[in-house]
Amino acid sequence: MDDVPMPEPLRRAVHQFVTEATLNLQEVLRYTEPDQAHDWKRMTLYRATNAADTMNTVAMLLAAYCQKTHMDRETLTSYLQTRDDRSRAAGPQDADRARLARILDDAPDVQLPEDVGEISETLFAEAVLHGLRAKVCNDVDSLDSFLPPPRAALARQVADVFEGMQPATA
Repeated sequence: MDDVPMPEPLRRAVHQFVTEATLNLQEVLRYTEPDQAHDWKRMTLYRATNAADTMNTVAMLLAAYCQKTHMDRETLTSYLQTRDDRSRAAGPQDADRARLARILDDAPDVQLPEDVGEISETLFAEAVLHGLRAKVCNDVDSLDSFLPPPRAALARQVADVFEGMQPATA
């Protein structure tokens, strides 16, 4: 490995794409809420695939840079994890249907922790996505309209962390 940092223009582009994907992922979470019953199938699939496509763009942008800097093809292929690649065009496979069956049959009710010290990584990630989106859209009050009170409170705490912060300028 070399110790050359990522070029600044590439770093900015990666940050922009990851932010775009994060906003799409937050919308996936938003459309899972009960008040979105009328549109959840369409919108969760749209936003999830938008996020996946955006992250694929990031991977290919980084791969192109690695090629430009003469990374060995075998190393690049390994880093891209191409053996794990699946096309969405093929649709759900047996493994996907089996996973769904396990989720639907064995899905326990999620209990929210009372103490912040007990927050799971998943709940924390969800709060970060909701809080960041609410802050970016200047709509922190909307959190109460679709999240259960404990989740809304945690997302509000995340949004408060961003209070007064300004985006970095290029």
